[in-house]
Amino acid sequence: MTRHDVEGAEEAMRSLFPATPLQLNDHLSARYGADIWLKREDLSPVRSYKIRGAFNFFRKAIAEGAGGKTFVCASAGNHAQGFAFVCRHFGVPGVVFMPVTTPRQKIDKTRMFGAGFITIELIGDFFDQCYQAARDHVEAIGGVMVPPFDHVDIIEGQATVAAEIMQQLPEGTVPDMVVLPVGGGGLAAGITGFLGGIVPQSDFVFAEPAGAPSLRRSLEAGQLVTLPKVDNFVDGAAVARIGDLNFAALKTFSPDQVKLMPENAICVTIQEMLNVEGVVLEPAGALSLTAIAAMDRQAIKGKTIVAVVSGGNFDFERLPDVKERAMRYAGLKKYFILRLAQRPGALRDFLNLLGPHDDIARFEYLKKSARNFGSILIGIETTAPENFATLVANFERSGMGFEDITENEILANLII
Repeated sequence: MTRHDVEGAEEAMRSLFPATPLQLNDHLSARYGADIWLKREDLSPVRSYKIRGAFNFFRKAIAEGAGGKTFVCASAGNHAQGFAFVCRHFGVPGVVFMPVTTPRQKIDKTRMFGAGFITIELIGDFFDQCYQAARDHVEAIGGVMVPPFDHVDIIEGQATVAAEIMQQLPEGTVPDMVVLPVGGGGLAAGITGFLGGIVPQSDFVFAEPAGAPSLRRSLEAGQLVTLPKVDNFVDGAAVARIGDLNFAALKTFSPDQVKLMPENAICVTIQEMLNVEGVVLEPAGALSLTAIAAMDRQAIKGKTIVAVVSGGNFDFERLPDVKERAMRYAGLKKYFILRLAQRPGALRDFLNLLGPHDDIARFEYLKKSARNFGSILIGIETTAPENFATLVANFERSGMGFEDITENEILANLII
């Protein structure tokens, strides 16, 4: 991949969609005392950068004579939507394999983007089963498999993000820091490759989900690592193994440059950007902004920072879960198991322990006639984290038995 190749891909891409905006965000810039520029890939036609790699792959494959073949991909998310859009653009047939468990919203959007040119096959409960079915189909029909991130043409297509950034920054401006989300690594490999020699290697920061640290673990080991399990909450970046070509492009970076973002912290970013800026981000799209929020403010003060916002395909049915996670991470919501005496007035005594800003969000009480005490599951929301210190002190002073289960993953998944 050369700069000339990327610039050619970027020029060709204009037949499909205009450059996504690079916006100086006043809200974040004021907060951090820095110039925070957001590359808004959530504003592409499919609300993610994935359309770039797909377009470049198709463009080159068709030029090499694959126009009469059927293109195939396996995806339950942004890659499928970019693939479908590009199939329609080039007028070529495509088949998208998706797990049976894929949400209806994603299936409908993929079908809409590829209307008239794609078919969707729902196979398997897990992505690995779906991917194998796609590979088998390609072999059976002599089709063309379009990978999501581990291919030179995909990487080159994603690198067009960097080409646009350099055109859109004020003349003579070079970023002091570039913050990139990482899943399979195609975007990070493409952008760092294009900006090499312009932005020093030490000025790149990578953001991965804490539950899917494939790049971080591979850099620490000095070789590709396949994670035994991943947390799929950040579905656009939760991969067990970064791409081979992508790791080859990123292997000289320090593990310390990869910041692992807790899934609940990502929820804080999603909620804030929606409430304050009116910007809808999917979890993977919020990774880079969450990484900035975790940085030492003095260390970034006065710097020019470019953060890639990689996608905005957010299913609003997830919003209650995002709000729940965000409040827990911010220390504004906790869950307790309490032992409450089974006597008249016990509940009133408990309510008197709450502070003026403590609000009961959940209350479940099981009265057992043969026992002196019953158990309560209670969820409490408050306005400031320090309010819980007062509440816990009140519990202890009253002699009430209690256990904070907010961070107990097993119980939280079971009852919260």
